[in-house]
This record gives sequence, C-alpha cells and structure tokens, in this order.
Amino acid sequence: MSNLESHNKESHDKTATRPLTATVTTQSSVSRIARRTRGQSHGPITRLMSPSDFGHLLKPFVFLDLFDTQGKPNPFAGFGFHPHSGIATLTYVAEGSVRYEDTNGATGLLPAGGVEWMRAGGGVWHGGGTGEPGRTRGFQLWIALPPELELGPSESVYLSPEVIPHDGPARVLLGSYGTAASSIKAPSPMNYLAVHLKAGERWSYQPPAGHTVLWTAVGKGSVVVANQPQQDELRQGELVAFRPSNAVIEFEAQSDAEFVVGSAVPHDYDLVLGSHSVHTSAEALREAEARISAIETRLIQQGKL
Repeated sequence: MSNLESHNKESHDKTATRPLTATVTTQSSVSRIARRTRGQSHGPITRLMSPSDFGHLLKPFVFLDLFDTQGKPNPFAGFGFHPHSGIATLTYVAEGSVRYEDTNGATGLLPAGGVEWMRAGGGVWHGGGTGEPGRTRGFQLWIALPPELELGPSESVYLSPEVIPHDGPARVLLGSYGTAASSIKAPSPMNYLAVHLKAGERWSYQPPAGHTVLWTAVGKGSVVVANQPQQDELRQGELVAFRPSNAVIEFEAQSDAEFVVGSAVPHDYDLVLGSHSVHTSAEALREAEARISAIETRLIQQGKL
C-alpha cells in the first residue's frame, strides 16, 4: 500500500509520552466510551490515531488513518518506496482498489474487501497508491511489534476479498471472532474486525479475556452503542476508545454503516519513534535504521530510488 501514513509524521527518535491532543474529548462516567476524536484531516486522509495521543492509550494499536478519495482524480496518485521497521501495517480496502509493491518481491492490485499485511520487523521498503479510477476508501492501521519481532524478518501478505473469513456481518482481519479466524498470524493477542450493518441492524462484540484495549472507528454512516443507559452515537470519521471492561458492547446502525473494531492485550513497552518506525528501545531503532539504510543502497543500485 502507498504511504498513507506519511503525512503528519512524528518527530525522529523519541519516546511517545506527550499528553493527548486538543482533538480528544472525554466522555462522562455513565458512558462506556472513555475518549473520542475526529482526528486531523489532510486532503483525503484523516489521521485518527498516532503514538502521542490515542496510540499511547491503545497500544499495540498506534496509528490509524481513514482514507477516502471521494472519487476525486489523483488525490494521492502514488508514493515511491519508503521504509518501515518495528511495526506491522494492515490496510483494509472498503471501496475501490490500491496498488502495492514491496522489497519482498510482491506487486499487484488489491481490490475492495482485500487486506494488505506488512510486518516490517527489522526493516522493509514498500510503495504504491490508488488503483482503478473511482472512489477509494478504507483504513490503514499500524501495530507495534513486541521485542521478539521488532528486529525479525519482514513478512508481506496480500489477501483477496474471498479469502477473508467472516462471522455474520463481521469480517475478521486479524485474530478471531465467532466461528471465523484470520490466516494472518497476529504479533500478539488481538482482534481487528470490519463490520457492515444495515440501518436498524444490531451487532454485539464480546472482548476476549485479557483484551483490556478496545476501540472502534466509523468509516461510513453512524451507529450507537446501544446497551447502556446513555446511548452514544458514533459518526463517520470518528474514533472512540472504550473503558477497559470484558462486558459485551452492542452496536445499532442508525444508517447503513461500516466500522472497524480493535481489541487487544496491552503492549507494555515504550514507543520509541523514528520517521517511519516504532520500536521498544532506542537501541532497536538504531539497529533497524542501519538495516533500512542497507536496503536503500540496494534500491539505488537497482534504479528504484
């Protein structure tokens, strides 16, 4: 996938411990929702989560971009090769298509409903952009890797829509839900689901034991959190973080809606940031940057940079 995450980059080589940004609002104690945000938009990309705000609260989930070209011509026609390390990225295409290429040798076109999984490990480069003409819409998520994987080998997986498992209206992008389980091996215990509901439909999610990190983001339409005294409406382009709890959360669509839900066991490590990387220590970041530089040299020799 293209570098949708390249805008609004974090500063180089530091630990993300800054307070939440002004875009965050805190919910009352009656609500299951702890905080909510509409993020910051830059053209067709809305950054809903970054390590210095919601990513610090919801790690291992550390970045989330909602992208929507709205059918405008060439809003981000493409990006050249760029590096990552210490993270995995998962791009879910809800509508349209995206082109991809990486230094593991993969290249192609990912259609609507498809998933790109890129576990960067100790260093990888990739690039791409929007695919066929028309509207392109979806989410790109960054996941912080644990120490045993942050300098490991890179892995790229591209899944077509027909092989994404589902249980009812929920497509399982990572982890498992009901009778469905993703073929992608998650780096730590987590679930990441894409849910489609028609107006008036309800769907509930039971966080697994130990999944005290829980959030949702709406890509289309609106839903309410139904099973609580104060019903909170969540609208398109909004991300909410829930209070830690193993209780069921029930969603009801106010209009035809699409949203993603993430839950996980917490990532109990610092977030040490590079320009395209997230690591658990400054030492790991330095080692990964050396590997990224070596790949860059090879790409220059091949005429790709």
